[in-house]
Amino acid sequence: MTYTELTGGRVPIRMWAEPSEVEEQAMGQLRNIAALPWVHGVAVMPDVHYGKGATVGSVIAMRDAVSPAAVGVDIGCGMSAVKTSLKARHLPDDLGPLRSAIEAAVPVGFNRHDEAVDPATLPDLPSELGGSGGWRGFWDGFEGLAGPVGQLRDRAGRQLGTLGGGNHFIEVCLDTEDGVWLVLHSGSRNIGKELAEHHMGIARDLPHNQDLPDRDLAVFTSGTPEMDAYRRDLYWAQEYARRNRALMMALLKDVVRHQLKKAAPEFEPEISCHHNYVSEETYDGADLLVTRKGAIRAGRGDLGIIPGSMGTRSYIVRGLGNPDSFRSASHGAGRRLSRNKARKQYSTADLARQTRGVECRKDGGVLDEIPAAYKKIERVMAQQSDLVEVAAELRQVVCVKG
Repeated sequence: MTYTELTGGRVPIRMWAEPSEVEEQAMGQLRNIAALPWVHGVAVMPDVHYGKGATVGSVIAMRDAVSPAAVGVDIGCGMSAVKTSLKARHLPDDLGPLRSAIEAAVPVGFNRHDEAVDPATLPDLPSELGGSGGWRGFWDGFEGLAGPVGQLRDRAGRQLGTLGGGNHFIEVCLDTEDGVWLVLHSGSRNIGKELAEHHMGIARDLPHNQDLPDRDLAVFTSGTPEMDAYRRDLYWAQEYARRNRALMMALLKDVVRHQLKKAAPEFEPEISCHHNYVSEETYDGADLLVTRKGAIRAGRGDLGIIPGSMGTRSYIVRGLGNPDSFRSASHGAGRRLSRNKARKQYSTADLARQTRGVECRKDGGVLDEIPAAYKKIERVMAQQSDLVEVAAELRQVVCVKG
């Protein structure tokens, strides 16, 4: 579909979702965003839904300003995927031991490694992350982060290479030709959350934000110490998230190599993309700060990952470079029901039925992640056919959640 343009704010809202299908709370957030004096444009992805401050599934381009709430608390959250040389026939009939081995290698939920993972022990890391030099430089940046996180150095070190909970996952998938893929979704863990909440609190108290329709949309403006401090911490957290996914993927490859050693698995280059982040980009001749909250960059030829849910399809996509969306696309199916509503409306029997054929948890602890809590991924993909093209269609056979 092409987008629908909504007017009435300072800037129009370009929507790749059907406006009548978007909950009123989310529409109100979008109108508030479009009314901000710093906003250059707003693009809304088909997976849009209500979020804190700004909707999930929105792309906000600003001149000389950025809103921490429009980035979200999981700074740098995103996806990684790797195609392997394996085929479905190489996988065992019982996938339970493979799932257990993944869970043993990668801590999930609130858990962390007993000791920080040594990158030098992981030969499967991307070349730019191998060795120790780049890691020393990365951790040197920790010393300049906002004061409140200073005591979190050990925790942040041991959470690198961990999954977290909520909608984060690790999956073993099959494509339409029975090729095996490894896919994971995670972000900047507790350190990103602490940094985000610290800066959101500072932004809310700044004088220029006192008359906003929603104080959660408070912004930092260029040329101020508050903006400089936020961007420093933001970019560090985005890099933490990227490295977290890279370590997890290396650990996952190691598990697959040991569990399926008779098949001698090999791995193609990693595809990785943030979907909660800020990027400096140019549109309409203007240098802008583009915030994607629940959206991926889809520049022409860019490879990205758009997952569905624990029991549906996921997609490897190639961007079409549509400038109307600020070269963006959705980050997933998007929630249809809140977590509380999903728990009330469905049972563990429903979860087991909807994830039939997938080796995964089927207990009440992940009931809020039931596939029916999400929008239909096929419709979401159809609504953004002018933003991305499908490079591979995947279905899960193993899904690990916290």
